[in-house]
Order: sequence, then C-alpha cells, then structure tokens
Amino acid sequence: MLSFEDDIASRPAWDMQVPGAAGLIPRGGGIAKAAPAALEDAPAYRRIRVEDKRIINGQTDVNQLVPFKYKWAWEKYLAACANHWMPQEINMNRDIALWKDPEGLSPDERLIVKRNLGFFVTADSLAANNIVLGTYRHITAPECRQYLLRQAFEEAIHTHAYQYIVESLGLDEGEIFNAYHEIPCIRDKDEFLIPFIDTLTNPAFRTGTPEADQQLLKSLIVFACIMEGLFFYVGFVQILALGRQNKMTGAAEQYQYILRDESMHCNFGIDLINQIKLENPHLWTPEFRREIAGLIRRGVELEYRYAEDTMPRGVLGLNAAMFKEYLRFIANRRCQQIGLDPLYPGAINPFPWMSEMIDLKKERNFFETRVIEYQVGGTLSWD
Repeated sequence: MLSFEDDIASRPAWDMQVPGAAGLIPRGGGIAKAAPAALEDAPAYRRIRVEDKRIINGQTDVNQLVPFKYKWAWEKYLAACANHWMPQEINMNRDIALWKDPEGLSPDERLIVKRNLGFFVTADSLAANNIVLGTYRHITAPECRQYLLRQAFEEAIHTHAYQYIVESLGLDEGEIFNAYHEIPCIRDKDEFLIPFIDTLTNPAFRTGTPEADQQLLKSLIVFACIMEGLFFYVGFVQILALGRQNKMTGAAEQYQYILRDESMHCNFGIDLINQIKLENPHLWTPEFRREIAGLIRRGVELEYRYAEDTMPRGVLGLNAAMFKEYLRFIANRRCQQIGLDPLYPGAINPFPWMSEMIDLKKERNFFETRVIEYQVGGTLSWD
C-alpha cells in the first residue's frame, strides 16, 4: 500500500487538490508533497484570478470554469454544440444501390472509397485517444478542457459515421478495419503519429520543464496542423468530388459534416498552440521551429504517397499531381497560422470549391438525402 506521501507524489498534476477547512485547496500544476499534518496548515481558500490562469502548468483550480480567460475556447465549444449531428440522419439508400450496381462506379472510384474508409475508421479513434488519454490531462485551462471534451465526442461520432458507411455498403469489415495494418500508405501515416500519442499518454510524462513543454507543444502541432490539418484532406477532396458528381451522396454528406468539425478542431488546436507560445515564448526557439518545419514537410510527403496510392490513374477530374500542389498550399497555410515561414512559396489551391464545403450550415441539405429516424431529447422512450 502506498504511503500518504507516495500517493500524493504519484498523482497527476490535474488531481493535486487536498481537502481543507474552506473546501478543496488547489495544489497547482506541479507535483506537491504533503504530510497529514500539513493539511491543518493548508492555505486559506482564495478566489481564482483571471490573470493566474494558464493553458499549461497553471496553478489555478481546473474544476472551476469561470471566470473565463480564454473566451475563444468557450465560444468554440458553444459553436461545436450548435453543429451537432449524427450519422443516422443521412439516408444511405442511393449509395447502397450505386455500390451494388456493377456499373455504378469504376474500379478506381471503388478503390478511393475503400482506401478512404480504411484510413478514417481508425484515424479518429487515434485522435480521440490522444485527447482523452493525453492532451486533456496536460491542459490546465478548464474552458479549453470543455472544448476538448466536446471534440472527443465528435471524434467518436466520426468513427461511428465511417462504420455506418462500411455497414451500409456491406463492405468486408476485416479488410477495411485492418487497412491501417495492411496498407503501407495508411500504416506509414499512423506510424508517424503514434510516437506523439505515446509521449502524451505516457503516465510518467509531466509538463513543467522547457523540454517537456516543447514535447507537448510539438505533439499539439502534429495533431492540429498535420493530422487534422493535412492528413485528412486528400480523403475529403476525393469523397466530396464523388458527391459533386452525384455519386455516393450519402457518404459525401457525412464527410461534409466531418470536414466542418475537423476544421473547427484544427482551428481550436492552432489557437491553443499560439496561446501556449504567447505564454511561453522561450519554447519557440529557432531550433524548435526548424524541427516543426521538418515534421510538416514529412507530413506532406506521407499524404502525397497516400494520394498516389489511392489514385494510380486520373479519376473524377483529379490526379495525384494536383494533390501535391494542394498539400503544399495547405502546408503553407498551417505554417502561416502558427508563425512559421511558408515551406512552398507560390503554391496555389487547385480546389477552391473546398472552401464552400467547410462553410456547410447544418440546416442545409446539399444532396437532399437527410432523414431523421433516431430519437433525441424528450422523444426518448425509457420503456
């Protein structure tokens, strides 16, 4: 059995509170040691001051949401809640008929669908695990945590949506769900991400030193700017291009909602990154910036290989070379958003119509496939 001192020393930073005469006394963002006698001498409770809050290594009570310091995080949380959707809202009948029709889709179009699902069915699970088991416990601003909770739920909805498409089309679940082990271009992307997940989810990992804080910042950049901000975009363009040609319209509508969610995830992550930089300018060293630029270049290479594998020939008016330009354009945008110089000067966007997809409004029914068949709110039956 752990002694009291060992138990206190082993707790994560976000759990460091002890009972006192005035209720819970926050111990701050670091590891504190205490003896039973110390409880009697615990400092008197003091109300939280906005200026004391920090994104990481904060010393204020993480359980107290207000007073707000990071109102942008709370506003993003409210916006995400307003954009709620569920996969069952979308009618897949036309997709099912098209998929079953031997002449409905070309072999190249079918490859795109299966490769997309092969990557995405596990990608959002990786993202959710990274949030729940890693990022969340290192963020000490409760309004930012509130958004992360919503984001984790949305990742679960996305995984559900991909499973719903797989099930609706009657695809081989073993083939699709094992693609991240068996398809090299998918496996390479996931293996690039896993070390950064392992860093944050390691129970022994603690922030509070420049080295550890840089590791956290690096992982946040990888997930916001490379995973959600780059690795998803070839697949989004491909499926939405099918929808624009009136093919796989149910799947395309789901991807539209997912794209909107992921755009918000990416923007929130970038705001989080920039706020950490603002509060900890010593982390943003020239060497660190060069390392991040190298990671983004590697991300572009991996996603372009994925584009080549999924599109060995031109299809849907698209080809792999177009994606090379698109990925360079997106990479420049991500660099600009976090304060790095563009990596690919002069790159342009060959798919300007994607901007319209990101601006999707929930009440609009782009492909006229929407159905409401599930129970929500007061309509639930508890019999």
